[in-house]
Amino acid sequence: MRRTLLATGVTLLLAVASCGSPQSPASPPAAAGMPTASRQDPGEAERTLASLRKVDDLPLYEMTYVGDYDPTVGTSATPEASPFGCSLFAALGDRTRPLFARNFDWDPNPALVLRTDPPDGYASVSLVDISYLGVGPDPAGDRRLLNAPLLPVDGMNERGLAVGLAADDRATARPVPGRPTVGSVRILRLVLDNAATVDEAIAVFERYNLDFDGGPPLHYLLADATGASSVIEFVDGTMRAQRGRGRWQALTNVPAVDVPERQLRQDHRYGVIAEALDRAGGVVDAPAALAVLDSVRQPHTRWSVTYGLRTGEVSLITATGGGERRYQLPMT
Repeated sequence: MRRTLLATGVTLLLAVASCGSPQSPASPPAAAGMPTASRQDPGEAERTLASLRKVDDLPLYEMTYVGDYDPTVGTSATPEASPFGCSLFAALGDRTRPLFARNFDWDPNPALVLRTDPPDGYASVSLVDISYLGVGPDPAGDRRLLNAPLLPVDGMNERGLAVGLAADDRATARPVPGRPTVGSVRILRLVLDNAATVDEAIAVFERYNLDFDGGPPLHYLLADATGASSVIEFVDGTMRAQRGRGRWQALTNVPAVDVPERQLRQDHRYGVIAEALDRAGGVVDAPAALAVLDSVRQPHTRWSVTYGLRTGEVSLITATGGGERRYQLPMT
């Protein structure tokens, strides 16, 4: 899985060139913070931190993680409960061009596009709200960034498996004896590193108990390069997987498992997405998907992103309106 995630597009290249290294006198010293996930040698850690680049004024950063990390270790950072939500969908009408899309609707925090390629896992690109790490809007040199792999809120790996989360106030997770417990955001890293398909991702969820303490309860949308998809929810304490059976599957902030479609469409954002995907027969490219996301954008939408599950193409637009950034994840 030794691959490099390529950044393309004039907007991104200009942004990187104009920003250069975001070092400033106000930046934390290199020794600041207490990374727990890093299994890097000192050179790898420094190359990781040196790769940090500011690309827009969200602020949005990019970073390439060099070397290994332990995705199971603890960190004290957790997202605080919030009434905000998210909108996600998988457009699967054309199995040769399946696409995953999401709006991340949350507090006005800095974000990070993170490239990882662990020795024993799949390469991926993911998005991280770095405030979860305790990192502020000027993170240069802050070693807590070495914990960034632990807390993706959406992402896609080199096998075309994508996952994203959304708040679900009704979710409750009852521990299953004998299973290790991980945080409800951390599970995304375990999925991205270890699952190539929706079936394998569900199996990852089934190996762990999820801890919703310290943040809002969550539910999840999965999709893969074959056109399979599934919603993962925790209903009355028990994990449930509801697989997609049509040309698309969507998720907002209302429970979806075993809920009639007519009732789901009473949620405004779900209804708008459903109508658009019905019209398109579940076939949308990145520009069309971003237009659907724009139609359900909220005042607190931080970014909109699409993942091409066969092409490896990632398109990202942030709330600052600074233009679209594109990335290419080499696929296997």
